[in-house]
Amino acid sequence: MRDLIHGARVNRRQCMGGLAMSITAGAMASGSAATALAGEGGAEVDAERTEEVFNHHLGAFAEGLDAIMADYTEESVLMTPMDTLRGLDAIRGFFKAFLDGATPEFWAAFKVNVQVVEGEIAYLVWSSLPSVPLATDTLFVRDGKIAVQTFTPMVPT
Repeated sequence: MRDLIHGARVNRRQCMGGLAMSITAGAMASGSAATALAGEGGAEVDAERTEEVFNHHLGAFAEGLDAIMADYTEESVLMTPMDTLRGLDAIRGFFKAFLDGATPEFWAAFKVNVQVVEGEIAYLVWSSLPSVPLATDTLFVRDGKIAVQTFTPMVPT
């Protein structure tokens, strides 16, 4: 796990600033994301679909790599402080490394702190003490798949 997130040590201001930028970039990349967040044209439908994908994604970690990857397409993008990964092969490699590095102690300590869905955007704040005291994920869901995801962990120094 530490190898996967090595180099991702950021302070709270960097973390929140990056998150705000990634949400803004995702919304700007899609006119309908901004529309959904503004409450026009089916925001409830978008939020329901986003919630379904979000809940599946969280549950998929207990099912394995193939279940996780079912939420992505070849056009999906995963952004981390270390890299921007594009496409199924790159994202699969990331999650394989994540799952390989996650110990039983990591999963026993895993806790969801905040889970919010607004339109096509899902936001998660989680922790797994002591290895990951805080991490955030933001998902931009389009057509029932994760189009863009950001992942930012804060690890002890």
